[in-house]
Amino acid sequence: MAMTAELVEREVEYEADGRHMVGYLAAGPAPSGGARPAVLVAHGGAGERRQPKARARRLAELGYVAFALDYHGDGRQLTHEETRARLPELGADVDRIRALGQAGLDVLLAADGVDPTRVAAIGYCFGGTVVLELARGGADLAAVVGFHAILSTPRPEDARNITGRVLACIGTEDPFVPPEQRAAFEAEMRAAGVDWRLHLYGGAPHAFTDPNASDHGLAGVAYDQMADERSWRDMLDLFAEALGPTALGPTPRTA
Repeated sequence: MAMTAELVEREVEYEADGRHMVGYLAAGPAPSGGARPAVLVAHGGAGERRQPKARARRLAELGYVAFALDYHGDGRQLTHEETRARLPELGADVDRIRALGQAGLDVLLAADGVDPTRVAAIGYCFGGTVVLELARGGADLAAVVGFHAILSTPRPEDARNITGRVLACIGTEDPFVPPEQRAAFEAEMRAAGVDWRLHLYGGAPHAFTDPNASDHGLAGVAYDQMADERSWRDMLDLFAEALGPTALGPTPRTA
């Protein structure tokens, strides 16, 4: 366990999908006699941990309880070969994806000081798919945010189970989320009567929030600082609406 001024951080081991999972919990100062809003964070497809831990820590510093889940196992990053095998396997089974997300959500809800009525979930790349499917499965989430997430689903009718607000943050030049996929997502949300928004960031590629995205060596995959900062502010705006203030007061719109 590590502790800074008023920030507590620790790893949490749990079981899901027949695997040993290692997540990361970060919590800021607890309000006197009250509970805090909470955020579930889902990592990208390769399982890289630096980014989700950093995002969870930033959220904790703003007054949230944040838990960065693990959906691959052992809290480790996969090789390119492992990633190429693992993601199609998971992507073919939405019930399995939802169960992985729910396992992480259960850990978050069990953390001290969490207000179960003010919980959000955010995810990056395939992690965005995880939290969107978690919402489609009916998880009690006040807000869901997918950053450069694949928006398609084999069961779009399940969007009627979504209980909270939805935000999808997508780069216009993302080769994995083309315009026709965005249009299908719009139709899905509209048909289900969801309170949703789709924010497009002009010129931004896939994985625009990840400073190490170019390490993958893939066309159309790169970091975009402006889109990263803007999408973070857009997320905080949604949290202000859906979760209300933290113990530290209204959430500042900082990147």
